[in-house]
Amino acid sequence: MESSNKNVKIIKLAFRIVITSGLLLWVFSQIDFKEFWLAAKTARWEFLLAVWVTTLIRFWIRSIKMQFILRRQNCIVSVGTVFCASAVTSLYSMVMPGLLSTGVKWYILKKDTGKGTNVFSALVYNQLLTIIVMGIFGLVALVVSNPTSLAGIKRSWLLPAICGAVATAIIIACFLLLNRQIGSKIVAALKVLIRPFPSKMRQKGEEILEQVGIFQTAGASFHLLVTVITIIATPVMGIVVYVLSAKGANLVAPIGVFVWLAALVYVLGRVPMSIANLGIRESLLVSLLSLYGVEKSAALLMSMILFSRLVFMALVGAACQLYWLTKQKKSTA
Repeated sequence: MESSNKNVKIIKLAFRIVITSGLLLWVFSQIDFKEFWLAAKTARWEFLLAVWVTTLIRFWIRSIKMQFILRRQNCIVSVGTVFCASAVTSLYSMVMPGLLSTGVKWYILKKDTGKGTNVFSALVYNQLLTIIVMGIFGLVALVVSNPTSLAGIKRSWLLPAICGAVATAIIIACFLLLNRQIGSKIVAALKVLIRPFPSKMRQKGEEILEQVGIFQTAGASFHLLVTVITIIATPVMGIVVYVLSAKGANLVAPIGVFVWLAALVYVLGRVPMSIANLGIRESLLVSLLSLYGVEKSAALLMSMILFSRLVFMALVGAACQLYWLTKQKKSTA
């Protein structure tokens, strides 16, 4: 059984390596490296520091939000601990993509609070809310910017219409799902719908639905406050990071484009397809920004600046882990 699990993990890792390598090879085949080195020489590297500082602030605001959600689950933990747990998660996300790396944060917070189920509930709520908020912002940005009109696609109104309908449906579904009376019936119906799925998928789906049910008892003020903090910490500051990265690469594009690009990269980053989201981010920026007349070399440089913030937070996470290990050795000495 253990050997089969190891084989599955090896296959999954190999799959992510193949996807990452394939996407990066495609990106590099699109780049004129003479233009890229020129773009790198003329880059405004002072914006790189601004990206890193903004990322730190963004992580700290997220940590405040997570602490607030954990308190709702009767888990008392400091903002500093949540911040360090998030930074360490960034370190492991370099190998374990998307939702998989969240298990590291769960382990750290469970060890600190002693309440694994409560921490899991808080993490599920936080992840789902963040994905929903980013998704809605991205859909609205697509409605406003409508990239299909630039690509010369016929019936360019179709994409905005679909995006608007999906965004509206998601908002209505969230209101209904978080309503105590209606939401409980929806959760029960969804549990019935996932019964035909394989046992592991069904079990994971039921766990998530049960955790969502816990937050149906929270008041509207709680959900509103957490949503506002999520908007500030994720789409708003995420757009700031994208704009700063674009300025660093001397790249000009409408802000609305950065909104749906940031949302698309974030949502796809939750799917365990590549290593540290490499390849996905680069291919999206290089291909989609070209619709707005952006040089592919500048788009690649922007993606590298965006990737540097993940490396920066991974280094912060490594420092946090070393601090904890040193503290643990001193306490056991």
